[in-house]
Amino acid sequence: MAVELYLIRHGETEWSLSGAHTSRTDIPLTDHGRRRAVELREFLTGTTFARVLTSPMQRARETCEIAGLGQQATIEEGLREWDYGIYEGKTTKEIRVDHPDWSVWKDPIIDGETVDHVGERADGIIARAIDGLPDGSKAALFAHAHILRILAARWIGLPAASGSLFGLGTGSVSILGYERETRIIRRWNREFE
Repeated sequence: MAVELYLIRHGETEWSLSGAHTSRTDIPLTDHGRRRAVELREFLTGTTFARVLTSPMQRARETCEIAGLGQQATIEEGLREWDYGIYEGKTTKEIRVDHPDWSVWKDPIIDGETVDHVGERADGIIARAIDGLPDGSKAALFAHAHILRILAARWIGLPAASGSLFGLGTGSVSILGYERETRIIRRWNREFE
């Protein structure tokens, strides 16, 4: 199968700018985030997508809409960001005041999701994104940093926690694909500006 998945992280929000963990809180893009989405539209012009999926969260839907793919998009609940539980809205620096070596990738997420559960969601998203697509097709997935990093790790057969190895900027595009029958990362973290 020779399909490509375009992983598109939403544009900047006030919380992504501050480094606050944002999953359930539904906040809009900043003006800079909207400008980044316009740049995404310019970058994606001329690319035909057989499927467009977006997280139900406002920041992802708004990015998708401004990027010119809103009319084609289907809401995909699995693309919601990792549920950070009690750490929602807090930065790593704030969390480390009480838990000095805390890492979202290694420590329990109290009242939230485990990294492995997010990995299971990512596996389901991959299956739904490519289901029934003919060779040569492209699918666009508009979502959030951690879910997309985990999705990339799962695409190439790594454990979900290996998503920690992939940095991802706001308003960026990454492309997953195949080299013959092997799943690969074609492009990672294409940022604009």
